[in-house]
Amino acid sequence: MEARWLAVYTKSRWEKKVAELLTKRKIDNYCPLNLVVRQWSDRKKKVYEPLFTSYVFVHVHEKQFTELKQVPGVINLVLWLNKPAVIKDQEIQAIKDFLDEHKSIQLEKTAVNVNDVVRVLSGPLMDYEGNVVEVKSNTIKVVLPSLGYLMCAEVQRSNVEVMAEYRVPVINSSSYQLA
Repeated sequence: MEARWLAVYTKSRWEKKVAELLTKRKIDNYCPLNLVVRQWSDRKKKVYEPLFTSYVFVHVHEKQFTELKQVPGVINLVLWLNKPAVIKDQEIQAIKDFLDEHKSIQLEKTAVNVNDVVRVLSGPLMDYEGNVVEVKSNTIKVVLPSLGYLMCAEVQRSNVEVMAEYRVPVINSSSYQLA
């Protein structure tokens, strides 16, 4: 079986350390880091913080699951319906592209809803398709379904093409009767 991207759940604030330990064990991993400005009483400083709290992504084969759980700081694999949650290669690449283009990203936890399906025509997420959750001015929210998160970015409306619209069904009043 081929290697798949999965997420491991880590101890609080252990994301970077777990990624380092996985790298030492030659386990392919990705810990997305977000450049943010932190304010202290005497200064401001730019620091890299994990984008996803308590998560590190790993690209592994099923036979490596036991080895993953032995890494200090790893609590468990992230499960979906009692099986490891598989993350699509395109979603990992979308995160990488998004972080290359944008700084100080904010995540919002969300359930995936059925909305308009769009394709991004240009920019770091070019050719990616996703569900539009909200549009305000020039800000659109892009859903990463496997992760249950959405990322917010400034994207011009002209750079988005609607692929399929979600429409509320219309009830024909002549064929509908009250009981």
